[in-house]
Amino acid sequence: MSRSAVASVAISFAVFVAVWKLIVLVGGYPLFILPPPEVVAERFVRAWADGLMTPHALTTLQEIALGFAVGAGAGLVIGYGLARSALVERLVSPYIVAAQATPILALAPLLALWFGPGLASKVVICALIVFFPIAVSTMVGIRSVDAGLLEMARSFRATRRQVLLTLEIPAALPSILGGMRVGVTLAVVGAIVGEWAGAREGLGLLVNLARGSLFDIPLMFATLVTIALLGIALYLVVVVLERRLVGVR
Repeated sequence: MSRSAVASVAISFAVFVAVWKLIVLVGGYPLFILPPPEVVAERFVRAWADGLMTPHALTTLQEIALGFAVGAGAGLVIGYGLARSALVERLVSPYIVAAQATPILALAPLLALWFGPGLASKVVICALIVFFPIAVSTMVGIRSVDAGLLEMARSFRATRRQVLLTLEIPAALPSILGGMRVGVTLAVVGAIVGEWAGAREGLGLLVNLARGSLFDIPLMFATLVTIALLGIALYLVVVVLERRLVGVR
């Protein structure tokens, strides 16, 4: 990241914190409504220093990683099938659209009931929410491959595997990675929603505990900051991967 980009991020963050502080001062909000940024920052540091945040963050990260891997893998396979087979598109598309149209908040309690409050239900929820954008981006990317190049590959008697690895995947990669940008942030949402529906550990559970039984609103805000930072970090991982693979700036 260039110096100008770092400076822009620092300035925007400073403005955000200043506006937050101004709202607290002008509105006169108490701590249990909207704590000032310095209180949240102190609680954030203390939660990490005393080990409260670490196990919850690691649990959520594990759920995100596994859910994203499962959802992305299924999305790549099904997306390719949708792009290359009219039969697959007719048979599968209605179910994909129906699953995407159903709010994950409505499905989460049912999935927690079926798979239990442990890791499995969170992975399923993450996979479901990640699947759609990656499947669609894969389908769009594969369909956008130049037909002339495909015809030329066939004229040289390229095998199906050779066409896939040397032509279709490289050509579709920008679109696929664009879907992964969306998918990795949605995986964070899926993990938190799954933990709200029922969990033994995780950042979503910590938000509920801080808001409810603990009534520690600064801790709740510190946990939300942690979730946001986790989402940003994972998004940047995909961005770096995209730049390495396709040279996107």
